[in-house]
Formats: sequence, C-alpha cells, structure tokens
Amino acid sequence: MTQTHPGVMPSLDPPVEEDPDLRKQLAAFLDQHTDDLIGFRRDLHMHPELGFTEFRTTERLVERLKEAGLEPRVLPKGTGVICDIGSEGGPTVALRADIDALPLPDEKDVPYASTIPGLSHACGHDVHTTVVLGAGLFLARQAALGLLPGRVRLLFQPAEENPGGALDILAAGGLVGVNRIFGLHCEPKFEVGQLGVRTGPITAACDKVYVKVNGPGGHTARPHLTADLVYALAKIVTELPAALSRRVDPRSSLSLVWGRMNAGSVANAIPDQGLAEGTVRCLDDEAWHRAPELMRSLLHSVAGAYDVEASLEYVRGVPPTVNDQVSVQMFKDAGDLVLETDKVVTAPQSLGGDDFGYYLESIPGAYGRLGVRTPGGPEYDLHRGDFDVDESCIPVGVKILVATVLTALCELPGSGVPTDLEDSRA
Repeated sequence: MTQTHPGVMPSLDPPVEEDPDLRKQLAAFLDQHTDDLIGFRRDLHMHPELGFTEFRTTERLVERLKEAGLEPRVLPKGTGVICDIGSEGGPTVALRADIDALPLPDEKDVPYASTIPGLSHACGHDVHTTVVLGAGLFLARQAALGLLPGRVRLLFQPAEENPGGALDILAAGGLVGVNRIFGLHCEPKFEVGQLGVRTGPITAACDKVYVKVNGPGGHTARPHLTADLVYALAKIVTELPAALSRRVDPRSSLSLVWGRMNAGSVANAIPDQGLAEGTVRCLDDEAWHRAPELMRSLLHSVAGAYDVEASLEYVRGVPPTVNDQVSVQMFKDAGDLVLETDKVVTAPQSLGGDDFGYYLESIPGAYGRLGVRTPGGPEYDLHRGDFDVDESCIPVGVKILVATVLTALCELPGSGVPTDLEDSRA
C-alpha cells in the first residue's frame, strides 16, 4: 500500500475520478465554488459586525460548515468558531481568520456596500474569513475521500481589532494539539496573485501608555518654590523615548511615540497635574515583555530629578508577530506550487499590530500577505472607508492555504514539500 500523501488515496493506485495533481484538483473545485465564495464575502461585507458582536457572521459560518458535514464549535461568548477537519492522531495544522469589522463608514459605491451605518470591513477580514472557509471546504472534501494526511483546525477568531479575540481562542483550547498555524492578511500594496512572506518579525507589538504627573503647583513667578510640573512633563516626554532606545537592542525597534499631552489652563500658573499618552511599538518579543518594567524605572528616574510624582499605566495591546523560518518556507513552497512564477515576494515589516502574535508565542507558524490589488489598478489602503479588493484574490488565497496545509501536514525534511506535491510542478 502506498503512503498517504495529498492527492493520493491510501491504495495501490489513485482513483480514476481523482487527479493526483493538486493544482488540477483545486482548479476544478474553484471553478465550481468561486462564485459562491465571492457571494459569501459580499454578504459579510454588507453586514459588518464589531468585535465580540459578530453573531450573524458566526451563524453564517456555522451554517456553511455544517452543510459540509463538519461539526463547528462556537466560542463561549457566542461569537467565533473552532472547527476540526480530519481525524485525530496525526499532525494538526491551524488556519486563522479574523471575522470582525471596523467602526468606519463604508464610502464605496458598490452593490455590496455596508448596510450598517458607521461600520465596514475596511481591513479585509471578510476576505480572510471567506478564504479560510473556502480552504476548509476543499480540505473537508479531501478528508472525506481519505486524502488528508492529518487534521486541520479552522479558527474563525472574533475581535482582532479590539483586540482580545485571540486570547478567547486560546482560552477555548484552540491551539491544543496544534503543531503549526498559518494566516493570511490582505495587502493592497501587492497585486492579486502575489504572496508576501517574511521570516522573523512581520508586525509589531502595540501597547498604550498613560503617564500622570503630580506636583504642588504655584505661580510662574516663583518656580523655585514649587515643582515646575510643565517643564518636568516636557522632560519626561523628550527623555523617556531617548532613554528607552539606549536600554534595549536597537534591532528590537522598540519605540515610544507620544500622541497627546495636557497640563495647565493659564499662562501664569504652574499646574499641579499633567498627562501624556502614547504608544509603544516593538518587533522583538523579549524587549516587548521587558518594556513595562523598564519604562517604569526610567520614568521614576526622570521625574525624581524634578521633584514631581509620576505614575505609569501600561496597557498591553498585542505582541509582535514573529514568523517561524520553517513555516515561512512552507508558505514559499506552497506559493511556488500553486502561483505563477516569481509571485512569492518579500513582505515588508509593519509597525502595525495583529493579535496573531499571541498564537506564535505558543506554537510555530507564519503570517503572510495576500495580494488584493487589481494589476495596474489603484491602491485602496487598509482602515479607510474606500478600501476594497479585487475579488479574484479569493481563489488565490484558497489555493495558497490549501497547499500550505498539505505541505505542513506532510512535514518532510528539507523544504517540507511532499513527494507528490513536488511532482505536481512537472
């Protein structure tokens, strides 16, 4: 009996009705299902829901997964879905999609524009959800035919924008038994048909900081008799970022940038309190974990020099998303298999955040960039009311994720590409 690989039944020969070439299997599947998947994406786009309120989206996903003979499990809060494909006992690979929308009005003049005032899918989460669903439906068919060499777990995560949904997935056991995890995010800088990959940090940690400064206050004519709070706050705002940059490895890209500062109400009175607010971004996981303690120490040092009391509220956002080298290679191999030549490109680092990083703190995996711009067409940036995609990116994303899953499940040494996947390139 031949060893089970993707596209080959566990028998002496492949069945007549199943072509062992993965690309041909995907092409046949997508010829039949692409219009339906585009319709599903448009339905989500017309009915956006904010984090932890994605009840309709969850219902639609459960409905489609049950139609495919699967057994989806809704998270305890009522939004978000976990669904396994295939049997236990072998390796398990997870695919993650984020399902929430943004509090931005939809500014597009299209038939599928948002029907919910003030809300829109302006970050492509409707595309992410549809692509993972499409990949899941194909893989479910493969599992039913005995062609899936392991198990796949679909993670439809709520509240990425909040954030917090990744922690709910983890609390619900979403990564228990999972060996690797993969996710795609829309990239309007890349054309449809391209896959962006990067080893190491691809998105940054993003935290918020609130510094409060207190002092006795007084008259500006007598600053020597009180604590000059505004001057002290200005020193904190300028010296803290500089001090931080000298206390960590510069390759971590740890940066503190202030967005708001407030103190006082009149020109001739030194106030008794002030406030500064900003964000901390970082590409290194170790530096991210150290940042609160380090910042608190530096803050007290600077504030003490000017006889003011300072307190720090440090609000964790998300960790950096740090891609595993082996998993990135699996993405590359999959892209080389199912995309045209030279369509796998290097993705730039971003100082934006994504809570996919929480998963990569637990298990290896990779987060890739899916090209969504019409070749030669305009670029509609993320988190804007006019953002949209070329919907031909949906079948491309399905192909990438399916090939990546099958590559990862086979876990062969070297490139990670199983024998019959390699043969499919011929």
